[in-house]
Amino acid sequence: MTDKLIKWAACAGVRAVKTAAQSAIGTIGASVAMGEVDWALVGSAALLAAIVSLLTSIAGIPEVEGGASVARLAKGDGE
Repeated sequence: MTDKLIKWAACAGVRAVKTAAQSAIGTIGASVAMGEVDWALVGSAALLAAIVSLLTSIAGIPEVEGGASVARLAKGDGE
């Protein structure tokens, strides 16, 4: 893997973890308002949010090569 793809993976991973945490917080808040936290629902929502975040990041994230897509980074066009 090239250095740029490694940087992309690290940045995309951080974004996915943050997105998962935000989703979990929102789901916990909504569950508490309804009287009981459904931890399976919280985990499921957080995991789905992380997956969507990673899939969205494939199109590009601003932290790597000005938002270059993974395909462009893999080809080396971002150099």
